[in-house]
Amino acid sequence: MSVEDFSYFLERVTPHIIKKDTHPRKAISPRDRLSVTLRFLATGKCVFKKNISYIQTQLQMPDEWTSWTAIARDFENKWQFPHCLGAIDGKHVFIQPPGNSGSMFYNYNSRFSILLMAVVDANYKFVYASAGTQGRVSDAGVFAHSDLRDALDTGTLNFPPDGTLPGTDNVMPYMFIGDDRIFNYGLSRARRVVENAFGVLVNRFRVYRTTICLHPDKVVTIVFTCLCLHNFLRQRGGALQSISSGQARNPSMEAKRQREVLCQYFVSPAGSVSWQQNMV
Repeated sequence: MSVEDFSYFLERVTPHIIKKDTHPRKAISPRDRLSVTLRFLATGKCVFKKNISYIQTQLQMPDEWTSWTAIARDFENKWQFPHCLGAIDGKHVFIQPPGNSGSMFYNYNSRFSILLMAVVDANYKFVYASAGTQGRVSDAGVFAHSDLRDALDTGTLNFPPDGTLPGTDNVMPYMFIGDDRIFNYGLSRARRVVENAFGVLVNRFRVYRTTICLHPDKVVTIVFTCLCLHNFLRQRGGALQSISSGQARNPSMEAKRQREVLCQYFVSPAGSVSWQQNMV
């Protein structure tokens, strides 16, 4: 982070982290608090043995369909995937389990963690994140009980209205992508944006490479702090058609139909030209 970026960020967060002096001791300055926090996030190493105060914040999703349309346009231009409003995936953040928690945070990798579920735009910026669910829960379980799922089901995200796929008469709703079963090159290119974003996040904030020895609530604060810093550094340099879950973890019939339409689109002349040129 440059001196200019640090000064800008310090000005923004100072009202939230400044403390008053007391009779026994003088308060740590906002500059020192921010410096220590950034060092911890970047290296995973603590400077002080006592707990550090972290920035409390959250990410806000677009609230106008024009903003969603801009995200979809970027996905189509950069990754040749139309009608995509974000790539969704989950990541385990390793922690030291709190006392008497049993196997609540024990995941399939035989480690203790909390889950970070995020939606990323075409420029590797996080537009939504949910963190804190115990590591034993699957990605699908996190999504099923998230406020994102509720918003999708109730149509409150103000998505753009359904439209035709470029160069065709096929009407398709706007969507998030997040399927591990990659069915062709087009979906693979678009979906790996979220995996790349997690890679950039971990490389920049190496606290993610360590076991964070703090209470899960504090780890959640660290997660959101890193996401906001990530977006800050990246920035510096109609109703939704609800698709309900099918039985036995299978997609619903409508989701299968939309998947087949996209599959046929990517192998058609209208959908294959752009990404085939990108491979050359």
